[in-house]
Amino acid sequence: QVQLVESGGGLVQAGASLRLSCAASERAFNNYAMAWFRQTPEKEREFVGSLRWSRTYLADSVKDRFTISRDNAKNTLFLQMNSLKPEDTAVYYCVVGIKWGRGTQVTVSS
Repeated sequence: QVQLVESGGGLVQAGASLRLSCAASERAFNNYAMAWFRQTPEKEREFVGSLRWSRTYLADSVKDRFTISRDNAKNTLFLQMNSLKPEDTAVYYCVVGIKWGRGTQVTVSS
């Protein structure tokens, strides 16, 4: 069963950038659909974006600021987040296949 470890979260000011990483334990990493979600205590879990083969899809709220990519050689999924806003504050989760990571906290101060 694939294991996922997210990293790269932190506390930044509005306008800053962060890159989240999601390292997977399984070599068949690139055979799975992958996605990022985020959640705050006040909201339901929100879809951020997905990557399947070479096709990406990003939610309207982030599509002009975030990008998703992967490094198959390192079994790692990335979420590059630019021009961060306070409303991007959340715990970010990566999903590979049906496996969820534990999440990484992103906090954006105004």
